[in-house]
Amino acid sequence: MQRRRDLLKSLGIATGMALAGCSTSMSESGDATTTNSNTEHAATTTAPPKASADTAVAAEWNVLRARLFDAVAVGRAGNTGTAASLAQGIFADFEGMGGEHGAHESLEHTSESAYEGFETGLGDLKESLAEGDIEGAADAAEGASKKLAAAHTKLVGSTAAQTLNLQLLGARVATAEALAAVEAYEAAETVAAEAMTAFEDALVHDSVEEADHEAYENFEHAVEDVQSAAGETDAAGVREAARTAVVAAVDGSYAVAGADAVAGVGQLATMKARGYDALALSSLGGPSTSFAHAAALTIYRARAYDAAWLAKRGATDQGATIAGDVFAHFEGAKAHEALEEADHEAYEGFESGLSSLKSAAKSGSESDIDAAVKTVDENLVAGVGALAGSYAPVLQSGFFRARFGDARELYEQGHGDEAAAIVESLFARFEANEADFHESLEHESESLYEKFEHEHLGALKTAYAEDDADAVETHHEGVMSALLSFEDAHADAVASGAEAGYMAARVFDAAAAATLGDANRAGSISQSTFEHFETGAAGFHEALEHANHETYESFEHALGDITSAANEGGDVYAAAKEFDAKAVTAIYDVVSASGGSNGEAAAGITGDVFASFETATVHELLEEADHETYESFEAALGDYTDALTSGEGIDAAASGFAAATLRAEFAVAGALDAAPETGSHEGHDHGSSESVTGGPNVVEGTPDDADHVVKMQAVSFEPASLTVSKGDTVAFVHEAGEAHTVTAYGEKIPAGASYWASGGFDSQDAAVAGWDEHSKGGVASGKSYVHTFETTGTHHYYCIPHEAAGMTGKIVVED
Repeated sequence: MQRRRDLLKSLGIATGMALAGCSTSMSESGDATTTNSNTEHAATTTAPPKASADTAVAAEWNVLRARLFDAVAVGRAGNTGTAASLAQGIFADFEGMGGEHGAHESLEHTSESAYEGFETGLGDLKESLAEGDIEGAADAAEGASKKLAAAHTKLVGSTAAQTLNLQLLGARVATAEALAAVEAYEAAETVAAEAMTAFEDALVHDSVEEADHEAYENFEHAVEDVQSAAGETDAAGVREAARTAVVAAVDGSYAVAGADAVAGVGQLATMKARGYDALALSSLGGPSTSFAHAAALTIYRARAYDAAWLAKRGATDQGATIAGDVFAHFEGAKAHEALEEADHEAYEGFESGLSSLKSAAKSGSESDIDAAVKTVDENLVAGVGALAGSYAPVLQSGFFRARFGDARELYEQGHGDEAAAIVESLFARFEANEADFHESLEHESESLYEKFEHEHLGALKTAYAEDDADAVETHHEGVMSALLSFEDAHADAVASGAEAGYMAARVFDAAAAATLGDANRAGSISQSTFEHFETGAAGFHEALEHANHETYESFEHALGDITSAANEGGDVYAAAKEFDAKAVTAIYDVVSASGGSNGEAAAGITGDVFASFETATVHELLEEADHETYESFEAALGDYTDALTSGEGIDAAASGFAAATLRAEFAVAGALDAAPETGSHEGHDHGSSESVTGGPNVVEGTPDDADHVVKMQAVSFEPASLTVSKGDTVAFVHEAGEAHTVTAYGEKIPAGASYWASGGFDSQDAAVAGWDEHSKGGVASGKSYVHTFETTGTHHYYCIPHEAAGMTGKIVVED
């Protein structure tokens, strides 16, 4: 044991230091009182505890305790910003743990002082990490954990509390694996050393030594091996030893508990804690594919505003075209499914807003346009936040730069008052901390924050309002350069996402200028955008060239084509759309080349959780308790591992695993009916093959006897116009995208023709209602709708969910 003590001393960690779940006992108030561990153990030996809903609640508190130390560990790895975000995530999750047996309400009911102390400590943890004060953060985590430890003992008794504390110590050691994966070996060594100190001082130290001496020795040896391997920068050694420590802690916990169900509930919570280790590890890597999706979605925000101001300038057809083009692009985009899975409400709100924007732009109603743009933007802000996570402020910066560009264009057209209004709205967004932008900029650099807000932002609004051209030039450049510097402070792959979006927004500004008859300004905008890229664009230029040289060259070529189109009287909007496609490709290429989110290593953690579960005592306990919950737990764990591997949908999959584990804990505790709601919902699932009801004449595959075939692509019918003979049968075959409908326009079919639509409805109103309410009439992947045309004339039809994207067609029936 001397080797361990010497190592602790060398790391500057006092062996008498008390950490969470340690040598102190807790009064109900959560205040620590020093005790003699052996004496207290002897005095508190009781009959084995029984599992109940309270056991599951206490296990959830254990997960929170583990996450506190995760945040400190990430801070020790030098990522204080990410660590502060993790702490904020704990706070947000805790606030949502409502219900009679939710962790939040249960803590408040068990001990109000523990509840208040935990929340105070959690706030101090976030603040300390944001300030880069690691030792302050460690103290805050310790204090918050002590409050939960006190509540543990009060709620479930000493034996169950010790059981959970031993499992917590195993989870804390396991964090070293994630740290070693990113070569934060000193942090990994410190984490293991602190866990060993906590174990020596904990009440459970003597309990497990007596109950299962082999597990006791295995745990101590494994922790020592973690420290040794970390000291030798041996990631594989750290990983193996950390996993051994978890196994030993869990084995010992069953012996201490003397009740398999109690230890089993805690073991599930330990698995959940390790899932959060994987999430923390993924946050320490480069941006994931989800970030690329978010960056692509941010471009739509800028385009929605382009559609709005063009329509307000009288270019109503072009405004409606832009809204429709955005819808069509989204339906075939990689980000489509990602947004739907990450935030279904935002997904539906965005599509609904786009549809409204298209209609409003065509009508020219300014109030309707403003309302539609607001809907689009609010839902995209939510969706981008869900996908980009801590990187959302950088994308917000790119969006702000695009909107400042819009303000400048309005000013150049003689609309200084409208330019000032844009700046005022951006000021309000900034003050409201939309997308956490205000706090992130201030945290990143006080000087940049001062430059942006206090030197230039307010002054720019005044300059526009007073038509002071020199001041406009000064303060426009001031806000733009401050934000570019903020982006440049981040990894190239992250900054590239923001700048690719900004550049795409600017070329669409060029197209808007051309639409309004100012080809010279269009050429000037595209040329300045090219020059911005050549000067680096916060690292985007070099990152793209290194990521994919072919994309880099096509990106530059497409940008040049816009200038040529403007100077030669060509179609600037068409050229801008071509460039936009290159910009989106560039985003994904740069993110892919950045190395992603440590997906393989993170998936290795959840894969080990899966492997350990298959042979664990709790496996059988859960399967016997409730088979459906057992299957859901395994499925959620598998989905989470897949998400970590692919780099897509990580946050959503992590939430799914957390929710499934919560139910599993209550099931093993024998209290599944008491499990709190997790806030998850099935949501609206138009488009999934499971939810769609085809109805009459919707068949599997493509019928052999069909005379003609119309292919339904993501947002189009191919061919869009088809001529057939009377009596011919047409098969409308699903080829791509979500489920479609084939719905005749009631007033656009020949007189005397019977109404027709997939789903067998007798009117257009009935078809729309059937789809909206029950997804009836949908043609999903692998199926087709079949109709025989008996009435001559032109039959116009459309797809209900994708009409706004232009998915319409016609069948001309001849004798």
